[in-house]
Amino acid sequence: MGGVLQPGRPQFFDACADRRLTWWPELGVGFYPVECGAEPYDAAYFERYQRQADSAIGRALMQARVDLVNRHFAGTVVDIGIGSGAFLERRNGAGRPNTFGFDVNPIASAWLKSRSLWLDPYQGQVPAVTLWDVLEHIPDFGALLDRVSAWVFVSIPIFTSAQHVLRSKHFRRDEHVWYFTSEGLIRTFDGCGFDLAAMNKIETDLGREDIGSFVFRRR
Repeated sequence: MGGVLQPGRPQFFDACADRRLTWWPELGVGFYPVECGAEPYDAAYFERYQRQADSAIGRALMQARVDLVNRHFAGTVVDIGIGSGAFLERRNGAGRPNTFGFDVNPIASAWLKSRSLWLDPYQGQVPAVTLWDVLEHIPDFGALLDRVSAWVFVSIPIFTSAQHVLRSKHFRRDEHVWYFTSEGLIRTFDGCGFDLAAMNKIETDLGREDIGSFVFRRR
């Protein structure tokens, strides 16, 4: 049967893909299979974000994020993966007590619930979500985007190639599942029913490495 094409995916493909970065250059998308349960979301993780937020660059980043959201939307927002909760505190402190949060970190979840700020977007439709350094952590982000009726705000590492990913500080084998070029991210959101409304590099300008900020609106 030599030369006859066989259906299905060869075992060699699975062997190569297992625990390796897969990069699709024609899509501008990469995937790395983080093992279930490997994510380091605990008290130390929450405290690290608290330290980062309590700094000059941390405060500038939170203000830039609040400003980006408020330029486009004044309504209820769910912050997915809250870090230390600094974004919620700053936006709610600006006279808009309509910013809530959702997190898989039990410490962050307890922080939200103790302040009556917990809102699970998977339990119904929400008008807007923020994904600050979060989208790349979510294997099935499409299920989350299906719950959003209007706006998605994203900050995320942006890459130019697989080689860029592999040499980047943002190639985190215990956390980051997805890797995108700018065009790949826009194309991915287009496939999920969202149009690009705005983009900038303000977080890179403030001192972060290779971070892009994007605003998407539901068609």
